[in-house]
Amino acid sequence: MPRFVVLLRGVNVGKGNRVAMTDLKSLLQGLGYTDVETLLNSGNAVFSSTGRSATKHAAAIAGGLQRERSVSTLVIVKTAGDLAAIVEGNPISPPESEHSRFLVAFAPGEAELQGLAPLQTLAQLPERFVITREAAFLHCPGGLLESKVGKALLGTAGKCVTTRNWATVLKLHALASASAA
Repeated sequence: MPRFVVLLRGVNVGKGNRVAMTDLKSLLQGLGYTDVETLLNSGNAVFSSTGRSATKHAAAIAGGLQRERSVSTLVIVKTAGDLAAIVEGNPISPPESEHSRFLVAFAPGEAELQGLAPLQTLAQLPERFVITREAAFLHCPGGLLESKVGKALLGTAGKCVTTRNWATVLKLHALASASAA
């Protein structure tokens, strides 16, 4: 059965958009998804479904969050294969000690990713910001709070994407891969 990864934007940061991971798991199960597992407290989950459309899953989950939790947020769903391609296609290889300073921006589609192109002018060496067809990658060795690109991704300019640090991406990849086996 196909595996999917769901990523919620901006939940559990601050007072708004609170979604307990137990509630997210229950919501996903209530939508008919199976083998549901959550990761961390920031809106990450992996599930199985006979349905193959990530776009339809994202819409169903967003609708469920609004209906059951009164939370309106961007929901991005990727297949386990999509996530594997993102991991394998990573154009930047930060050392393990830099995984928390290396972000991956996930978008519903390529158009939203290409909409981030103007942010490339904000990157200042040794920072790197690379946009591919699958995701955008930001390595900010000086720290996320010092990065103009990082601030933009987390703010209004990044409203069509959600970011995860590389350590979380690798954990999600392992979870989706192990569950699919």
